[in-house]
Amino acid sequence: MANTDVRVRFCPSPTGNPHVGLVRTALFNWAFARHHGGTLVFRIEDTDAARDSEESYGQLLDSMRWLGFDWDEGPEVGGPHAPYRQSQRMDIYKDVAEKLLAGGYAYHCYCTTEELDTRRDAARAAGKPSGYDGHCRDLTAEQTAAYEAEGRTSIVRFRMPDEALTFTDLVRGELTFQPENVPDYGIVRANGAPLYTLVNPVDDALMEITHVLRGEDLLSSTPRQLALYKALIELGIAKKTPVFGHLPYVMGEGNKKLSKRDPQASLNLYRERGFLPQGLLNYLSLLGWSIAEDRDIFSIEEMVAAFDIKDVNANPARFDLKKCEHINAEHIRMLDVKTFTEACGPWLKAPFAPWAPEAFDAARFEAIAPYAQTRVTVLSDITANVDFLFLDEPVEDEASWAKAMKEGSDALLVTARAKLVDAEWNAEALKNAILATGEEHGLKLGKAQAPVRVAVTGRTIGLPLFESLEILGREKTLARIDAALAKLAA
Repeated sequence: MANTDVRVRFCPSPTGNPHVGLVRTALFNWAFARHHGGTLVFRIEDTDAARDSEESYGQLLDSMRWLGFDWDEGPEVGGPHAPYRQSQRMDIYKDVAEKLLAGGYAYHCYCTTEELDTRRDAARAAGKPSGYDGHCRDLTAEQTAAYEAEGRTSIVRFRMPDEALTFTDLVRGELTFQPENVPDYGIVRANGAPLYTLVNPVDDALMEITHVLRGEDLLSSTPRQLALYKALIELGIAKKTPVFGHLPYVMGEGNKKLSKRDPQASLNLYRERGFLPQGLLNYLSLLGWSIAEDRDIFSIEEMVAAFDIKDVNANPARFDLKKCEHINAEHIRMLDVKTFTEACGPWLKAPFAPWAPEAFDAARFEAIAPYAQTRVTVLSDITANVDFLFLDEPVEDEASWAKAMKEGSDALLVTARAKLVDAEWNAEALKNAILATGEEHGLKLGKAQAPVRVAVTGRTIGLPLFESLEILGREKTLARIDAALAKLAA
């Protein structure tokens, strides 16, 4: 049922390559918005000048487009709550911080790092919570003046309520946080720069976000945000508090959260290997959600139609590269041949293709494509599958040669050549020629065709042999068998 009041956001920081966990978060937000006929706000959290970069910002936009995510408000689209880059919203955060201070919801904290560390160590030694102890919570005007006379700088801290905070998480149910576990926290640095703890909920409030769907790692910050929302509502800055849903961790090797440093975490890796966006997204959707117990393969349109955030599992989801590849392969099979042929384009030329550009024959590739489509797992596999068609000589693979060219292979190749010379040049006739060769040498088809396959393609495993020979042509096939015989003789 459409609910056009639904407003969700995806708000990455432009630091480094996009991470597949980040993509899963984007996917769930996008699918939730599209399922409800709501709005997806794409916001860039770029207040960390030391880590953010324009290059990463460009990569984020490019990645969103490649994945097929459209957004209703945000960069390049605009919207009623522009600008959508936090670095362009600093005056807004400064104004809100001043209102929080004036309303008594926040205060200046003059504690030095050394003083904080000393008091935290003492709290730990006494078996007490080691969070901020409220030292500057109720400073008198005289105390404040004395600190400033010392030349101390101050951060701005938000004043947390002295009561438990309870909320219902869309994924995890009802959760309660006790006040001793959620101390007052910083919202503005000593240099006046606003912190994530302020800018993120302020933007959500001003952009009227209704549902915050984000990673489990941010769960501990939720009670802080709930208290801040209450203050923002009382100040007339926010209209209401959004509903939260915390998505399960994506786990890598050894039961550890998949980190940016893990090789399989980088979205760019999947693009470079030739994953289809729809294949990758199908797999990522399974990290915490399923369309049905007995079904893993589905289209993104089917996911959007079925997606309900309440069906997301709270347990961590393990990233399984083999399953990801399997699902991508299934999506490749589902393409029509023309789309598959076009999708292979980048891997049929430099820097991926080992053949000269002029050696590529589009008609030959179109003829072999239906057979290749049933074999490749990712699009980059296409290069090695079809290189024998466009190289002057097949790739020399010594392991394949040693495996196929056993004693008597030269005699078998001589027989095969003789039968191929006279055969009609179509797959069925070529198969019959090799079958007859095997019969003469007391071999079944598999054993009889192995030396021919390696002589012609360079490898023991590949596309269907007889269709490959038909497409390669009589002249090249016979020339390669002659070259193999010469090598065996040598």
